Amino acid sequence: MACLLAALPCRLMAQSAPPFWKEILAFKAADAQVTPIAKPIVFVGSSSFRKWVDVNAYFPGYPIINRGFGGSTLQDVIRYAYDVILPYKPKQVVVYCGENDLAANVTPAEVVMQFRTLFVMIRENLPHTTIDFVSIKKSPSREKFFPQVDEVNKAILAFLQQQHNAAYIDINPIMLDASGQPRPELFLSDHLHMQPEGYALWKKVIGPYLLK
Repeated sequence: MACLLAALPCRLMAQSAPPFWKEILAFKAADAQVTPIAKPIVFVGSSSFRKWVDVNAYFPGYPIINRGFGGSTLQDVIRYAYDVILPYKPKQVVVYCGENDLAANVTPAEVVMQFRTLFVMIRENLPHTTIDFVSIKKSPSREKFFPQVDEVNKAILAFLQQQHNAAYIDINPIMLDASGQPRPELFLSDHLHMQPEGYALWKKVIGPYLLK
């Protein structure tokens, strides 16, 4: 009985840990081993950033810290902003998120509100930091959500046009064919995540926005 009681707190802790907490702990452990570069560019968001493991090779000379994690939503990024964004005091934050939100049937209005919440959180804590949003891509496996993707992207573009030190980075035009459909050769077999060819296109579009 005593052994069972002793094990209970650990089990409760495991059950109560928020989503992706292990990944956040891994970031913290990495930072403890190597001091993060000063005034970095933080890439944050969902798995399209998380899987860009060689992002620094695409942008040599840019102080990028990749803090994409899991299949995160904007709510997750907000939850961990004090862990994966604000401590680094970045000169620039590049966000890719919202795709998983829509796939979980979060409404476009809610997704936009979550992004605005994240934007305000960053701006209030880091008033001189540039904040950029990479448009939600049109993944073949999520074709039924394309109208919602368009709605969110359009609303976030309109919001960012009213802000200073902020930009909307539209990666969709270069990823679509002449008929407006996603180019299948850019995606892995899951039709969601990208091949290196997809990231090469992202480099072309995102690169001009990055701060030296």
